[in-house]
Amino acid sequence: MKEFDIAFVGHMCYDEITPYGGETVVAPGSAVLCGAIAAARIGARVAVVTKIAQADEGILKPFKDLGVETFVVPSKVTTYAVVIHPTPNVDERILKIRRSSGPFALEDMPTIATRNLHLAGISDQEFSLDFMRGLHDLGYALSADMQSFVRQVDPIGRDILFKDVPLKREIVALMSKVKLDIVEAKVLTGTEDLEEAAKIFESWGCPETVITSADGALARVRGKTYYQKFTNRSTVGRTGRGDTTFAAYLARRNDHDVADSLGFAAALVSIKMETPGPFQGTLSDVLARMNQ
Repeated sequence: MKEFDIAFVGHMCYDEITPYGGETVVAPGSAVLCGAIAAARIGARVAVVTKIAQADEGILKPFKDLGVETFVVPSKVTTYAVVIHPTPNVDERILKIRRSSGPFALEDMPTIATRNLHLAGISDQEFSLDFMRGLHDLGYALSADMQSFVRQVDPIGRDILFKDVPLKREIVALMSKVKLDIVEAKVLTGTEDLEEAAKIFESWGCPETVITSADGALARVRGKTYYQKFTNRSTVGRTGRGDTTFAAYLARRNDHDVADSLGFAAALVSIKMETPGPFQGTLSDVLARMNQ
């Protein structure tokens, strides 16, 4: 059986992105895409479990080019997401899911060995509590992107509404690590103070929490808080900021302490945000940015 450093589970999708004052672009996207590419480019052994339509398997080429092991769960359609930035504030977005590949079931999962199994969803259309409990019972070290639950798709208009999650404590208690951003933190905890939000997550039973905002990333691990500012010179590649940050953090965290891993993740995502699309740099680029 192959062993991986990180296995990402979640929908691949097409992203229709309209930046503030810019032109609309459609391209493959998702938390899985941004995360897996970032981790693979810095040398991690990466697997992806995703749901797409057979006709769209061409969007998996970036994974194959980087040696990412890809497991496809067939679906009638591939998820299609819309992202609109109505103001210069990069954290203010209008989101829609026009179509969805549907939820994962435990029987969809391949038998793999991985140091981290990360649930990288883009909306509440992907992971049920029973699915997560099943993975936990199998002994996986789980992490989750809380956008997978906060982003709730209206069944009529298909708008993504940011709502509190009644089962949030049960979800968080299953995780070894969680990732969220400042908007999701406010929805789930009632505070925009990153450290206070992380402390609340800690009280719910998760030992390691990473929260991103426009300025930087915070980690709270076993009672201690760490913070690292971003150094990006533009935000043209803002989509995928949190996904990339956490993937880099997970990959680095396997062999490094919290402070180093957070600094590494902040440096990598700073490079990524200066160019649209997934991270295209190298490990050397990230280490150089860290040294600056």
